[in-house]
Order: sequence, then structure tokens, then C-alpha cells
Amino acid sequence: MQLSTRKKRKPLINITSLIDVLFLLLIFFMVSSTFMDEPGLKLSLPRAGSAEIGEKKEFTLYITSEGDIFLNSDVVPEDSLLNKLKAVLPEMKDATLSLRADKDVRHGLVVFAMDKARLAGVKKLVVATQVEGK
Repeated sequence: MQLSTRKKRKPLINITSLIDVLFLLLIFFMVSSTFMDEPGLKLSLPRAGSAEIGEKKEFTLYITSEGDIFLNSDVVPEDSLLNKLKAVLPEMKDATLSLRADKDVRHGLVVFAMDKARLAGVKKLVVATQVEGK
């Protein structure tokens, strides 16, 4: 009498859906994470309830509480601000300039810097603020 022996099937675990979920989680965390780059200058930004966190712009104009003006990390005297902005305008992404002024800066200096940026041909001027509660 001959008994037929069945070959045992190895258990097969399908991990295709697990890989799909893993990639979706990876994409979610990559898209939702934010990277904040703090400048080397110590500024105390004004607070705004409607402030949003945005991407870092290529060129940033810093105004310290003492009234010093920096374009990225270069000191710029007030009288040559217009010429310096015109010189770097072709390098600006979408002609966008970010303005980060200390909350203790006199209002006239901020308006002066905004006016010079417009005269230089800056299309978008982003005024940086700090989110309330931080």
C-alpha cells in the first residue's frame, strides 16, 4: 500500500502592503517636517497671531536693534543699501527678499529698508515675525 505524502507548503507572508504603508509614512514625515535656520545675529522678532512658518528665502535683510543693516551676513551701510540690493537682485529667487527686523528698531528704518527694496526691484518682500507663544 502506497501512501501519498503531501509536500508541506512553506508559509508565505505577503509584505507588499507593508512596504506601501512604510513608504507613505516616509513621504508624510518628509513633507510635514520643517527645518528652521536661525541667523547668526541675535534678534528679538515682533509677535503676530497670524504668523506662519515659511520656507527660508535666499536673501535676508537683517536690521538689528542698534540699527545695523545686514544682507545675509554682510554689513551694508544705509547709503549703499539700494546699490547692494540692485547688485544681488539677479541672484534672488523670484526677486524675493526676507526682512527680519528686531522689534526695538525704529519704524523709520524699517520703512526706509522696505522702500529701498522696492526701488531696487524686489517683487516680494517677506516680513518675518515670530509665532505667538514661542
